Amino acid sequence: MKNLLLTVILLCFCLPFVKAADQKMILISTNETDLILQVAPNGRLYQTYLGNKLVNESEFENLSWNIQAGTDGSVSTRGWEVYPCSGAEDYFEPAFAIQHNDGNMTSIFKYVSSESKKLDNNVTETIISLKDDVYPVEAKLHYVTFAKENVIKAWTEIRHMEKKPVTITQYASNMLYFESPRYVLTEFSGDWAKEVQMSSQDLKFGKKIIDTKLGSRAAMHAYPFFEIGLGAPASENTGDVLMGTIGWTGNYRFTFEVDNAGNLRVISGINPYASAYELKPNEWFVTPEFIFTLSNQGTGKASRDIHDWARNYQIKDGKGDRLTLLNNWESTGFNFNEKKLEELMKEAKHLGVDMFLLDDGWFANKYPRQNDKAGLGDWEVTHDKLPNGIPHLVQTAKDAGVKFGIWIEPEMVNPKSELFEKHPDWAIHLPNRETYYYRNQLVLDLSNPKVQDYVFSVVDNIMIENPDLAFFKWDCNSPITNVYSPYLKEKQNQLYIDHVRGVYNVFKRVAEKYPHLPIMLCSGGGARCDYEALKYFTEFWCSDNTDPIERLYIQWGFSQFFPAKAMCAHVTSWNKNTSIKFRTDVAMMCKMGFDISLKEMNDDEMKYCQEAVANYKRLKGTILDGDLYRLVSPYDTNHSSVMYVDKAKSKSVLFAYDIHPRFGEKTFPVKLQGLDPNKKYKVQEINLMPGQKSTLVTDGGTFSGDFLMKIGMNVFSTAHAHSKVIELTEAH
Repeated sequence: MKNLLLTVILLCFCLPFVKAADQKMILISTNETDLILQVAPNGRLYQTYLGNKLVNESEFENLSWNIQAGTDGSVSTRGWEVYPCSGAEDYFEPAFAIQHNDGNMTSIFKYVSSESKKLDNNVTETIISLKDDVYPVEAKLHYVTFAKENVIKAWTEIRHMEKKPVTITQYASNMLYFESPRYVLTEFSGDWAKEVQMSSQDLKFGKKIIDTKLGSRAAMHAYPFFEIGLGAPASENTGDVLMGTIGWTGNYRFTFEVDNAGNLRVISGINPYASAYELKPNEWFVTPEFIFTLSNQGTGKASRDIHDWARNYQIKDGKGDRLTLLNNWESTGFNFNEKKLEELMKEAKHLGVDMFLLDDGWFANKYPRQNDKAGLGDWEVTHDKLPNGIPHLVQTAKDAGVKFGIWIEPEMVNPKSELFEKHPDWAIHLPNRETYYYRNQLVLDLSNPKVQDYVFSVVDNIMIENPDLAFFKWDCNSPITNVYSPYLKEKQNQLYIDHVRGVYNVFKRVAEKYPHLPIMLCSGGGARCDYEALKYFTEFWCSDNTDPIERLYIQWGFSQFFPAKAMCAHVTSWNKNTSIKFRTDVAMMCKMGFDISLKEMNDDEMKYCQEAVANYKRLKGTILDGDLYRLVSPYDTNHSSVMYVDKAKSKSVLFAYDIHPRFGEKTFPVKLQGLDPNKKYKVQEINLMPGQKSTLVTDGGTFSGDFLMKIGMNVFSTAHAHSKVIELTEAH
């Protein structure tokens, strides 16, 4: 009787796995890509295909499970398992690792069920349930496909029902497999003022890891996105390429592992460094979203797909407008008062921009913010500097005919502040060692709910007092140092994860209460540039380096994954060896602003900037929402060129830059892309200095899209730091 009862229980428990093993093929598709998963006879889930969309579904049965045969001829369970765990028979990097209550460190997930549901006519979510048949641990794999944009988002949820908490030490968002003769990785690295430097390398046997351990200001050295050329280096217009990015504003890790058979595994997720996570019974651990696209037409096509997806689905107010602005930082630094700001607001109106943005230095009284050594955390107006407060500034800006925005850095604290004096336990710092200060500040411990409330109140109090305030620039200048949370106490291994979750709690509260408030994401330059944060921010600051020549490289790199609408670019005084025209033409490629003393300009330069702002406002629908075509790379030549084409293919803006041409260098026509070959376009150079005439041979002419794409235009010169902006309009 006992044996019969045991048999019934086992049959009931294992029934889902038996049914699963009978069949199940799961198709995850966009209009151009198929990801096909299949349950093998052993009940486990394997990737059988990832690539260009297959036409005949009837042929799917010919796909193999990619299960490797043993050396003795037996069939092994090793293969392209979708979510492999450590401790079993797979010899390579797992997606998941756990220690159970009994000390055992092995799990094996088997298929239970799957469901697909339409979220709208373009978006489908597939959820796949997996369970360990020995321990009460389960995983839910989520895939959301955006059919038209050819983008897939993937993440994983983990839960267990053991009696006590378990420790999970790896928890990938996703794993993908590829089989190709060659894998060429393009990564993006850098530092302050030299963000997103692109470099490529072949992936050979073994592992290549891109990760960060900075906690906050996480992308200061390595950026959370990559490109892989499959079969050849990724190129702009040809070839197969995978482009992927992780939505996590903290420590992330990409692992690229080429195995003994020459196949590539790509594992994406939170960096488990110093983050063995104690998971309570019935608690869901939700990983970040991994976002990817496959293109068989190079990185240009992949970028345009990601840009469309981002504007349509991910970036806050992705389909809305963006404000041009004048920032005071380069004009005043910390040294300003109400009168100076009032003059700058009038200058903003004279320039023609939409908004005046007040940067750092407006707050704190006991320890006034006169430099970066004091005041962070004390978010009240410095009375002797701004005696009438922010309401006066908002009203003065309105009287001048512009909107008003303000800079904050609410996640940080200076030790020299009232906040730190009152709440030293709110900052992440070691209790028993000498404190190391990065940029004279510490990171507030956002794992602490009281700190979350305080950081939210920084925005909330300003907005309650100033409901007409139009914009925040939200900065984050320090990585986490002195890594210890007074709040978490004995659970220090959860700090890196719980801190980021706390940051998101604040972001969500701000977005829920102020859904239409534009906010710039900034982190000592471009060290926050991920698509999870951009759910709550309308744009991000690419770099403190505004030298226009350097910006050509920085903006080229960020444009691989982000649309112009999300990328802030300002005209400043960096590199005065370049003209105001060149600096402005470079900034005009993105979301344009100014951070420069207008008093430095002569009359012609001022007239030029006013006309450029007017041109930008007239054309920003094409620049910010159009399709980007990167025509000439600054990495390959002494020149650079990009163009934007609106969705109707009736309007286009072409940017051309001469960087450091060599003496007597031969230049070649630039062949345009993305136009309608059957339409005629009028060509006109704009953004000319007063009194300057166009040297463009085709200026004022009308040409077919076919001619412009096959023959092109001579837009380059041999002049140093020289630029052209050309408007193309459909001729009727």
